[in-house]
This record gives sequence, structure tokens and C-alpha cells, in this order.
Amino acid sequence: MPGAVPPGRSLPAYARDLIRMHDAVIAGGRPPLRPRDIVSRSWERVIGLGLKADGLNARDWLSEDELARRRENSPLRDAVGDLKQVLGAMPHVLLVVTDADGVILWREGTPGVRRRADDLGFFEGAEWTEERVGTNAIGTALAEAAPVELLAGEHFEQNQHPWYCTASPVHDPRTGDLLGVIDVSGPALTLHPAIGALVDTGRRLAEAQIWRWHQRRLDRLRQVGEPLLATGPALLVDDHGWVAAGAGVSVGDRIAAPSAGEPIAVPGLGACLPERLAEGWLIRPAGPDRRVTLDLDLTHTPLLTLQGGDAGWRRKVTRRHAEILVLLHRAGPAGLSAEALSRALYGDAEHVVTVRAEISRLRRLLGALVDTRPYRLAEGVRMTVR
Repeated sequence: MPGAVPPGRSLPAYARDLIRMHDAVIAGGRPPLRPRDIVSRSWERVIGLGLKADGLNARDWLSEDELARRRENSPLRDAVGDLKQVLGAMPHVLLVVTDADGVILWREGTPGVRRRADDLGFFEGAEWTEERVGTNAIGTALAEAAPVELLAGEHFEQNQHPWYCTASPVHDPRTGDLLGVIDVSGPALTLHPAIGALVDTGRRLAEAQIWRWHQRRLDRLRQVGEPLLATGPALLVDDHGWVAAGAGVSVGDRIAAPSAGEPIAVPGLGACLPERLAEGWLIRPAGPDRRVTLDLDLTHTPLLTLQGGDAGWRRKVTRRHAEILVLLHRAGPAGLSAEALSRALYGDAEHVVTVRAEISRLRRLLGALVDTRPYRLAEGVRMTVR
């Protein structure tokens, strides 16, 4: 995560410069320094929304019942205790965990910093998106799909200038879905260079907790379904396509997410028809032909056609997934690292977390047809691009 303070700059002096920069930009004058690109993009968005820079914009927050419901349904709820131990005990620090809508679900910090946050409407149940409160680390991390650290005058609202905030999006390691944001905020002049690394540690801790829960479910599926593998080449997978066990074939850790009545293509098995189990799916070949081909049509809306033996499907894909498939096709067997994909897609190496989430979502559709470490099309998969 890029830090908000350039190397060698004095924190107090730089914070003052950022406030002067903010005032000059809002007034239409010439700022003493140029806003960072991520800040310029965010200010452009919030100005377009009609938000005001002086004072506070209108806040909105949930009822206690709705807040309780969101907490109960959040996949991050089991990780909050660990996050509080790692990040919430530091002095002058406010730990915040939001959902994917930017609503604050949990907050931890010393009484003094909580009181200051209350004055901003920075409390449980409040929505901290750019649309509501302007440029802030939580809302801007959601808008940019990347970690963000902001200091003082980089916030759009003047009342947020006494703060720094450092946020990182959290994704479901099984599906790539955005689950929420982990944020650490505090008085601007207490910002430490290690805060970004601590927030990233919190993100990895939360995602690891979800992964441990996922592994326990795979263990249960393996215990229930392993006797069914004795009949020949087959796999046991969960609803997201993660492999619990296999026999007669090696496909790595994931195939495409199964769906009743829809064929899927698996390297080494060809076309398969998923069979529902109580804890997941049994995957067996539907015929003898085990070739797999992909055809990506970019003429209009990206359209992907998959053919595996006698079965196949045709589906629309997002433009981002189409871009990734084209890049992997061009890279060939050498593949691409997460950093290389980030540079190709976003122009920098700062969107690695987002790239991994996008690949995870693509693998929900294609599974083991897309290899990881490095990212590439699996051996034996033929692809054409039109």
C-alpha cells in the first residue's frame, strides 16, 4: 500500500501542505503541491456528486435491528475478535470493519478517539462511502478496488482534515467477492509508516480465518463422499468448485463452480455433469472425449463459448474478465504474475489484491482451466479470440 507521506518529508509540515492544497483546489486557485492521482480521481467523483467540502455532508445510518442483521450475516464476524487483538489495542487508533456497502459494522478504540469519531458520524451503522461523506479511505478503497491511505487535506470534507485513515478491501478467498473493508484511523499527526503494513496484516488475517472455515467444510465433504470415488475418475467439490478429494485425475485445487443440469469442462476429464451431494458435488466424465476448447468473441458484448467433448455452454463475460483471458492467451505457457497482470490492467502494480479477486471470480466460471502461480491457461486448453 503506497503511504500518504513521501519519504523524507516531515509529517506535520506535509499535513499542513495538504490542507493548503485542499483549500486552493476547492477555491479554484493554484495549490502548493499537486494532489496524488488517487485523490484527484476521488475529488472529481465527489464534486460531481454535489458534495460540499466545508463542514459535514448529510450522514445516514442504519437502525439497530438492521445493524445486528448485517453483523450476523457478515463473513467477517468470526475474524473481528482477532482483528481487535492485533489492531484495536494500539493507542490513538480507531479500528473499523465495514461491509461491502461501506457500512461500519464494528468499531474499536480508546474512549478519546471514539469521542472524536462520534463528532464526524464515524460510528457503527454509518455509511462511509464517497457518495455519503466524500473522499475517505473506506469509500475510496471501495471505489478504487484497492488499498488506500489518506492524510489530512486529502480528505474532501474539511472536518476530516485532523485525521489520517488507512483502508484495505477484504475479499472472500473462495470466490473473490468483496466482503468489506478494514480501516485504521487516528489523529493525523500520529500516522506511522507501519500502519499500512498493519492494515494489510489485518486483511490477510481476516481472509485466512475465512479460509480455515472453508477447509473445515471441505474436510466434512471428504469424509462423507470419499466412498463414491471408488468407481473411477471423479472429484468431490463444494459449491464454489473447490476440490475436497479426487481419484484418477489431478486438477489442482479448483474447478468451475457446479450447477445442476449444466455441463462443466475439467482438464483430464473433459465434459462432466455434476451430481448433487448433501455436502457438495460429485463430478464424473460424461463421455470419452476429454478435449477442452474456448472461443472468446469480442465483436460486441464479450461472449465466451466452452466446448468439452459433446457438451458445452455459451455465456457473456465481463469486459475485465475478457481482458484477462486475452492477456493470458497472449502470454502463453509462461503466464503472468499478479504484478504483471496489475500493470497490464491498471497501469501499476498497486492492484494486486484486486487482480487476485478478479482471477478468483474468473476461476468460479472456468476453474482449473485457468492455472495459478503464474496465471495462465491450463495445459491442453485451446483458445481462440475473435
